[in-house]
Amino acid sequence: MFILDILKEAWEREVSDIILTTWNYPCLKIDGEIFYMTNYSKIEKEFFHTNVFSLLTESQRSLISQKKELDFSMDVNWYWRFRVNAFNQKNGYGLVIRPIKSVLPKFEDLSLPSQVLALAKRKSGLVLVTWAVWTWKTTTLASFINYINQNFKKHIITIEDPIEYVFTSDKSLIEQREVWVNTLSFDNWLKYALRQAPDVIMIWEMRDLETFKLALRAAETGNLVFATLHTSWTSRTVSRVIDMFPADERDQIRQQLSESLVWVVRQDLVKRKDKEGRIPTVEILINNTNVANVIRKWATHQLYWAIETWSADWMITMNKYLEFLFQKWIISEQVYNDNLKVVS
Repeated sequence: MFILDILKEAWEREVSDIILTTWNYPCLKIDGEIFYMTNYSKIEKEFFHTNVFSLLTESQRSLISQKKELDFSMDVNWYWRFRVNAFNQKNGYGLVIRPIKSVLPKFEDLSLPSQVLALAKRKSGLVLVTWAVWTWKTTTLASFINYINQNFKKHIITIEDPIEYVFTSDKSLIEQREVWVNTLSFDNWLKYALRQAPDVIMIWEMRDLETFKLALRAAETGNLVFATLHTSWTSRTVSRVIDMFPADERDQIRQQLSESLVWVVRQDLVKRKDKEGRIPTVEILINNTNVANVIRKWATHQLYWAIETWSADWMITMNKYLEFLFQKWIISEQVYNDNLKVVS
């Protein structure tokens, strides 16, 4: 069994993930479900050393040995690109490998509401994109950056861990940087990026308080900032952000957020009924005058109802969007019921 054979088969079948763990058959994840590749033998411990680590750089092998787990990307045979998470588990090493298409995603191919594209046309402000894991977040963000790159004359800087989609400057000038390869940390990179005349900044993940402070500062000083968080509701995202700060700073942060926040978008994936595959579901909070007032007054428990009340401003709850997909016969009744959120 060779790693290249597994990668080739997975690429041709257009799977979302490949999972390799010791003493199990190789697995493919397709539309959220696991399928064993029983045409191969179970993976032995030696497989990772003889097949996988030979594809890595000396630096990557050293980091895995030291940290016991690592995110990285790799190119295979010049045209295959993969994002990889390597980890240690009870029986040995494991890998989760995600194929990354060489063709950059187009927004119109993502089945997202057309209104969301308005985010790419903003000149400044903070856009928070939230989601569960493995819900096309990379693809969605890449489509925004790709649209800006192709249509506007901007200076775009991204910080990623690791770099997945690779961009080539078009109308915009775009630079991509990877944690541990091109910079030591998200906050270290952002501190210096603010001195490099950016117009658009994309932060792969908001991991600490200092990074968020710098992102907010960048949004306040005329940059369009895309940043990601893991939250269950768009309406709770604002609370989580404010709770990151010490109590004596929260009044100031509420004021800053009320002025700089543009949109909060949450994305998830559900199984389609009309054809094979999955489709994104979204929840959208837009910072209009009423929402800004709610944030300043620290009445964030009202934000969910604000989305429903001011839906004419393009806002929509996840439940409402699921209902829309169900009424259009895009998803089944079971999928609709299984994914409804209980509002508390």
